[in-house]
Amino acid sequence: MSRLLVPVLVAALVVGIAPASASDDVSFDDVGEAARAGQWQLAAMRLPEAWRSSRGEGVVVAVLDTGVNSRHPDLRGAVVQGPDLTGAAKGLWGWHGTAMASLIAGRGHGDERKGGVIGVAPAAKVLSVRVTLENGDPLRVQQRSGGHDALARGIRYAVDHGADVISMSLGGGSGAWEGSASEEEAVQYAIDKGAVLVASSGNDGESANRKNFPAAYPGVIAVGAVDRSLDVARFSNRQDYLSVVAPGTEIVTADGDDSYVMSDGTSSAAAMVAGIAALIKSAHPDMSPYNVRTAIELGTRKRPTDGHSPAYGHGVADALLALREADRLDVPAPRLAGPGPYSGNGPPPVSRGPVVAGMVVLVAAMSAHVLVRHRKRRR
Repeated sequence: MSRLLVPVLVAALVVGIAPASASDDVSFDDVGEAARAGQWQLAAMRLPEAWRSSRGEGVVVAVLDTGVNSRHPDLRGAVVQGPDLTGAAKGLWGWHGTAMASLIAGRGHGDERKGGVIGVAPAAKVLSVRVTLENGDPLRVQQRSGGHDALARGIRYAVDHGADVISMSLGGGSGAWEGSASEEEAVQYAIDKGAVLVASSGNDGESANRKNFPAAYPGVIAVGAVDRSLDVARFSNRQDYLSVVAPGTEIVTADGDDSYVMSDGTSSAAAMVAGIAALIKSAHPDMSPYNVRTAIELGTRKRPTDGHSPAYGHGVADALLALREADRLDVPAPRLAGPGPYSGNGPPPVSRGPVVAGMVVLVAAMSAHVLVRHRKRRR
């Protein structure tokens, strides 16, 4: 069975349509329609309603990942290629990064772009910066242990090249269980420059449930995963620093080989929340990273009773509610109104300015008089 047909079969099973066999003449448009039909997160995050207010226009989202295939039909015209900071030969390239980019800013393809993957912020631009290797790449362990400070340098590069949002789907295997000073400094640099940082919480929630970086750095929006029932996925890491959760199971994405795949993970959830951040930054360009994060955390559904839990964070991310919270947070401070034009029937009122000034002079004079009399009595 060809690689192209595998995603069709998987998506078909999800949406309940008859799967094509290997002998059927399946066009790329058919594959794209199946991919779009499998995007259950569009309704779960109320994206069609959110798109009436914002589609991510004018926003640059840096995808710090394994590289992005800008030739994929759903990403044509959406990707700006940045540097490869891994120091490794290309080898396996762009599968995971392409998938994440499609969830953020996929534009679909075909008639009225009704086929293929559409991202949370389909009008945003993606800046691709390669900072890690694919799971199946034998050089991956060597590259991670060798360091190279790829992630820290990637964050700084993204900020210096206009990124409004930085998406880091580096949970689990591609993340680190211990942070570094250079990465934390880069995170703070980005926040100080006004960039919003989003990262996946990690995928070992069923076992070690370790603290995962960069999600654990202060100021980063850490994202866990939920399933179609909006229940927390078993693999999703549970931590006190978790911000929100988002769809992360049976997620259809673009693939590096110009096809589609379906996968589970907090990586997908983080990419979607990065898309919500892009929607907010498009509608409110000057909003601070803190307020963007606050809007996302307040604009959630299925909120824990106490307002936060290690499993759900502040709740399930909702694009429509997050935009509404951003509108509320971005209201300018009210100004004190000055006196307006007089429109009464009688004579215009006398200005209070001279009256107040006269009272001040009178009080000062009386105080001086009392002080003189007091001093005379003491003599």
